[in-house]
Amino acid sequence: MFTGIVEELGEIVAVENLGDASRFQVRGPVVTEGARHGDSIAVNGVCLTVVDTGDGGFSADVMAETLDRSSLGALAVGSRVNLERPMALGGRLGGHLVQGHVDGTGTLIERKLSEHWEIVKISLPSELGRYVVEKGSITVDGISLTVVDAGPDYFTVSLIPTTLALTTLGVKQPGDPVNLEVDVLAKYVERLLAHGGTDQDKKAIE
Repeated sequence: MFTGIVEELGEIVAVENLGDASRFQVRGPVVTEGARHGDSIAVNGVCLTVVDTGDGGFSADVMAETLDRSSLGALAVGSRVNLERPMALGGRLGGHLVQGHVDGTGTLIERKLSEHWEIVKISLPSELGRYVVEKGSITVDGISLTVVDAGPDYFTVSLIPTTLALTTLGVKQPGDPVNLEVDVLAKYVERLLAHGGTDQDKKAIE
């Protein structure tokens, strides 16, 4: 489980085609400190398993399913990526509960400059629209963000200088793809109600 608080802006240093998968070599000295084979690291919001570590980086295998369903398939040598280690039990939940399971991809539509921040508009797959609400949480490329405006096929977020400086959203341009993970609590609530939750359950939700 992650929190959507990016620890480090890493870089893809090598991509090996394995046929039905790819092996990424990622530079990230902060997140690899103490990391071992089998540990998890989120790369642009996708939970990947560490294969090996060394020289301030790590390698991870990415299956074809993940490449097809996320923006990781568009990564190449030199691509910058958001990196985060799993939250330690008892640690602070600085963002919101993030699983590292991408629900879909969106596209950055536009950026609007303000004096101290930017408003970014991102397209939203229609099947995810019901999970995104104004002032709710959403994960974009592994970054926990608060929704400013929610439309049927888009949403906007406000980016502070720290987010712009320390994550990939500082350099993404209109047309660039992003990974999206909606709030898992919304999905659990929907399933509970769809399967005839008890009156007590419904009152608790209300």
